[in-house]
Amino acid sequence: MKKIDIENINKVYLSGVGGIGLSAIAYYFLNLDKKVLGSDIVESEVTRRLEEKGMLINFKQKANNLTSDIDLLVYSSALPDDHEELKEAKRLKIKTMTYFEFLGCLSRNHKTIAVTGTNGKTTTTAMIGLALEKAGLDPTVIVGSLVSEWGSNFRLGKSDILVVEACEWQAHMLEIDPQMIVLTNVAEDHLDYYKDLDDIKRHFQKFVDKLPKDGILFKNIDDKESAEIKFSGQTVDFGKDKEANYYFDNPRVEDNKQHFDIYCNQEAMVNFSIQVPGLFNLYNATATIAVCDKLGVNRHQIWNALNDFPGTWRRFELVGQMKSNVVISDYAHHPDSINQLLRAAKDFYPDKKLIAVFQPHHHNRTKTLLAEFAKAFYLADQVIINEVYHVSGREDKQEDKVSGQDIIDKMHHSKKYFAPEFSDIKKIIKDLNPINSVILFIGAGDIDNLAREIID
Repeated sequence: MKKIDIENINKVYLSGVGGIGLSAIAYYFLNLDKKVLGSDIVESEVTRRLEEKGMLINFKQKANNLTSDIDLLVYSSALPDDHEELKEAKRLKIKTMTYFEFLGCLSRNHKTIAVTGTNGKTTTTAMIGLALEKAGLDPTVIVGSLVSEWGSNFRLGKSDILVVEACEWQAHMLEIDPQMIVLTNVAEDHLDYYKDLDDIKRHFQKFVDKLPKDGILFKNIDDKESAEIKFSGQTVDFGKDKEANYYFDNPRVEDNKQHFDIYCNQEAMVNFSIQVPGLFNLYNATATIAVCDKLGVNRHQIWNALNDFPGTWRRFELVGQMKSNVVISDYAHHPDSINQLLRAAKDFYPDKKLIAVFQPHHHNRTKTLLAEFAKAFYLADQVIINEVYHVSGREDKQEDKVSGQDIIDKMHHSKKYFAPEFSDIKKIIKDLNPINSVILFIGAGDIDNLAREIID
């Protein structure tokens, strides 16, 4: 188990800093007034924000980027073992660790609330972090998206509370030692690593087994795949089932807000409101209420935090207008998330047509969930499928044969279009000439760039 002495680290290098996880570590060290530099292969909104904070970023990853005065190199797990910067760090005897190993070290120095599961991690992490901040508990928060209140995906707190998004990719959540776990749901994903759904559940169980005896597991009572995951200590259920310790009831949409009632152990709490749409966000909010209530946060402070929550970057983010059309960008890249996203759009924009523009993310995911992706878009009036986004460092060449066209071929939809290039997407949208519609740009790749390009 790797250890780290933060006080004796003066200069840090982050390899792959454009990734949303590593960028949080950059903010962490910048907030501690350490010297921070790093590298990535492409410029992005994430790297631009870091450069504005004064970080030096190299966009060519090579050995001479590193110098012997660097105390620590933290790197993306997507980097190959023979990466030039990693080899040079070894030669210079620089201490190295992956992003997830660093999170593990950080978690052991804090009372850690880990938010994990297949979907909903980012929003739930942000909601909990903001609620604890408003309550004066001053948490440190690491989340997988930009949060407008913090201007980044990181918040440095002075208390011993750490709220962290615990990613299940390659079971990296197992690096973290939590005191509380929020399990949002369990579904098939990352099947390039896991054998099947049972294997995914086994790994989540391993993570829950890391809780101390006095820890707490917060679990979605309505998610049947989570039911087998048990904790011998305190388990707090949340959801819409009235048997849950915390459940929501009477949900309704009014004035572009969701309103709902919350019950704790069958007793009414407060009527809550959130600005973000979708049934999934009712689950995220209910999980947040459960965690904060268990931590003793005043219920009106929880209400204020959720009522003010504007959402996070690329989670049903209103980017702008294209003529009379609303343009929204969303990170959804799993069939379940896409289906829920389209339902949310229907709830908030019931009188508008939906145009879904989807960029599949990762060839293995596209291949293994092909049938599910083909079914996920039935609520959209028109569907445009882009070519699969190649995830550098995470692809198996044997999987490269799958294409966005394969989704189109399996899709039973009367208005579907394959657009291999962004230029093709723009042409199709121009030909459709939508009026007073919602155009959703969906995916975890660079499709967001196109959403921002086409707005007026």
